[in-house]
Amino acid sequence: MPATVRVRELTIDDLDAAWELGRFAFGGSQERPASTSVEVPGMTRHGAFDDAGRLVGKAVDLHHDQWWSGRAVPAADVAGVAVAPEARGRGVARALLTALLHGAHERGAAVSALYPTVAAPYRALGWEAAGVLRTVDLATAALPRHRPAPHLTVRAGTPADLPAVADLYEQVTRHRNGMLTRRGKLYDHFNAEGDLPGDGVTLVEADGALVGYATWQRGRGYGANSVLTVDEVLAVTADAARELVGVLGSWASVAPTLRLCPLDGDAVSAHLPLEAARDHERDLWMHRPVDVARAVGARGWPVHVRGVVDFGLTDPLADWNTGVWRLAVADGAAELTRISGEADLRLHVRGFALLYAGAARARSVAQAGLLHTTGVAPDALDLLGAGGPAQLLDYF
Repeated sequence: MPATVRVRELTIDDLDAAWELGRFAFGGSQERPASTSVEVPGMTRHGAFDDAGRLVGKAVDLHHDQWWSGRAVPAADVAGVAVAPEARGRGVARALLTALLHGAHERGAAVSALYPTVAAPYRALGWEAAGVLRTVDLATAALPRHRPAPHLTVRAGTPADLPAVADLYEQVTRHRNGMLTRRGKLYDHFNAEGDLPGDGVTLVEADGALVGYATWQRGRGYGANSVLTVDEVLAVTADAARELVGVLGSWASVAPTLRLCPLDGDAVSAHLPLEAARDHERDLWMHRPVDVARAVGARGWPVHVRGVVDFGLTDPLADWNTGVWRLAVADGAAELTRISGEADLRLHVRGFALLYAGAARARSVAQAGLLHTTGVAPDALDLLGAGGPAQLLDYF
């Protein structure tokens, strides 16, 4: 296997080979989704080719937007990274992700997230572990049951309700950090047919307005091993959350286990017996800035936070991020500007990722060797992490 590869965007003629490479890498089914054989808007597929023109690696840039404290930040979320077994350990993934990052920067992306099968190769390229998407199992019978609230209406959803469901999702997520906006060409493409997600959608309304919903999959059977999988359950009032939890609890006689991804600190989680939850699956996700100045300027910031701090940044993969910067935060906005000279605080891009995503404080980043100081305490860089921890609710 030659040590050099050529990386380019995949064309429609490359998609058969890309599908086969991904199927072997991830052990997927032979049943091929239609989206893997056509061009998809809002998605850039990159491929690495050897000297013989054989596809030996692939990676996908998903043109998502992420909510960061009320503002949509353009993202390059990474999926489908696969390398042929004969080409592994030869720099193929590095070449792919370097090309992906450069392409994402050119199209205006600011941040990036991914779910790794193994973290080390992505750490070497500047991504850092920032959180976990946690799927838990609960005994359905343990869910609290409440007397139905007379001012609420519970009904099954229809395709006509999907815009209201999307609006409620935005009400819950837009003030958080890291959550996908579920807007844009990519989502428009996959939602074009307007089908209901899963097997069913349960809606809770107050005076005709949607205040909560659950999307779920019934699964098979009704014995001791039967599972009701809740793809998503969100509410904007406590009454709606209690109503949804009660509806889910009503499945206890035929689905003894309830499986869901709780959203930390939301209305529904406040009514779930999470102390009894058992982890079913934990998916680590990693974060990285694509462009640090855009990442800072595009997001929202807590209105009560003010401050200025200078720091140096090293990014081996993206030289446009390397340099000395001044971070200024005030009145719910921030700006990152280049300055001359040296800085007492010197940050690696992985440390920037941890702070920006609220995954660590500056002292912890320094202890990890991702922040170096010259005679000053590192705490001033906690300003970069103002706004609380990021979280994802979508797997990609």
